[in-house]
Amino acid sequence: MRLSRSIAIVLALAATFLCRPQGRAQTTSPLPSLQQADALGADLFARSSSTGMVLVVVRNREAFFRGYGETAPGSGRRPMPDSVLRLCSLSKIFATDLLTKLVHDGTVHLDDPLQLYTPPHVIVPSRPGHPVILEDLATHTSGLPREVGAAPRDAAHFTFPGYTYRWHWLPTQHLHAIPGTAALYSNIGYDFLGDALAKAVNEPYAKLLAERTTTPLGMRETGFTPNAAQCARLLQGIHNEGKCTDTQSSAASAGVYSTATDMAVWLKYLLGTGAPAIPAQDPAAQAVYLQPETLISQSGLDHAGDPTGIGLGWMHLLPADDPSSIIEKTGGGAGFVTYIALNQPNHTGIFVAFTDGTTQDHYNVFKATNNLLLILSGLPPAFDPSAPKPPAKPVRKQPRTRAATSSTTSKTS
Repeated sequence: MRLSRSIAIVLALAATFLCRPQGRAQTTSPLPSLQQADALGADLFARSSSTGMVLVVVRNREAFFRGYGETAPGSGRRPMPDSVLRLCSLSKIFATDLLTKLVHDGTVHLDDPLQLYTPPHVIVPSRPGHPVILEDLATHTSGLPREVGAAPRDAAHFTFPGYTYRWHWLPTQHLHAIPGTAALYSNIGYDFLGDALAKAVNEPYAKLLAERTTTPLGMRETGFTPNAAQCARLLQGIHNEGKCTDTQSSAASAGVYSTATDMAVWLKYLLGTGAPAIPAQDPAAQAVYLQPETLISQSGLDHAGDPTGIGLGWMHLLPADDPSSIIEKTGGGAGFVTYIALNQPNHTGIFVAFTDGTTQDHYNVFKATNNLLLILSGLPPAFDPSAPKPPAKPVRKQPRTRAATSSTTSKTS
């Protein structure tokens, strides 16, 4: 009874926001208590039809956690802060964090051709005068497909394709578009980005991520090789998703395991509200690198909303000068749906992870989470979780040139 009453109060607050006159969103004062996230999260969980859900909200240095549902069907146990999660494609923003750090110290450059970091005798496909560069991989504009193909039936999640397989596959490909001119979401592109970063420092990607990011931040349970105790804490959905195992094969694209505790630390790092001894993330990691309207086409980037800017793994929703602007990354696979979103104007961030349930509907949990984030930032909801996907963007006749790419890069890196 108390929970239902809380949900009604918070939904009434959201309805009040929605009935306000349209115009530039303004922060309310005082900000809603983060405890309101519990009722909002309960409603989000109920609408998601998932088996279990983890919710983490950070605003300034304050953090909120709640687990909903069950750790596995029939377990009767709620997810906890140390429940282990598959981050899926949220792994990509760890890769671009590393990329930004290596660019900052001069180890790599965004306009480095991927060809600089290949195994011996491998030729990266290109278009005349347009090699695939690291920025193309990070912004999904390399011209490479989403995947190399279907994984073998017996392959555990995020273990295919391995290093040797993908580098043998690459020279056989013909790029779908001139690099830098069209966006096509590509997991394999991020696998090659991770390989390039590892090659640049001459050490395994997992070691590089630990040295430069997770160990300095104190993210003790974030990595790729969970032990037996950690695997026992991995959330499970309604389906058997196979074994919990080493996922270094897809380290940069999808392989990261983590916990709610570690993701609260990650959110504070992204927002710049962590412990005084821990620096904030370099703003270049969250900057806009491409304007969608300059591309001839885009595909797979709009799950959480129509992007107004494309970053290094991140998508930007609404203009940067709008108080309701959001920087976000979606993820999914292996029985999980994951999402992270930041409202930098109000120093608020959110992370959610869902496990598969018995039913599926058309409720967009990414857009619903955006609304939860905005309400807790003191702003009106701006997204319709039940709205159909917008029509595809029309194709422009004049593709963007590499010169434009270099100009954009120089302004934001």
